[in-house]
Amino acid sequence: VQLQASGGGLVQPGGSLRVSCAASGNIIIMYDMEWYRQAPGKQRELVASITSVGRTNYADSVKGRFTISRDNPKNTVSLQMNSLKPEDTAVYYCHAEVYDGLEVARHWGKGTQVTVSS
Repeated sequence: VQLQASGGGLVQPGGSLRVSCAASGNIIIMYDMEWYRQAPGKQRELVASITSVGRTNYADSVKGRFTISRDNPKNTVSLQMNSLKPEDTAVYYCHAEVYDGLEVARHWGKGTQVTVSS
């Protein structure tokens, strides 16, 4: 199973950006999907999560600004980021728990850079 993230880039403060992640491979069941981020010199932190039935959870720092969504038939998860702040600058990683027919395993995407700067 592989996760491929896309959609990062440079945006001005107050702007919007959408990052997406597509999973491929032998996917029998896709459980929770999450977005994490890691800023320079900081630990990786959970930004948002979504269950297989669409229940969402957000870090306090992004509530009301970010929206996570998923498309189960396409095995994709997206993160719509609005009202971006410089402190949102980080590498964003998608993560998913997948049952491939043999085991449930955690998978990470390679990350996509999001830079918020004027």
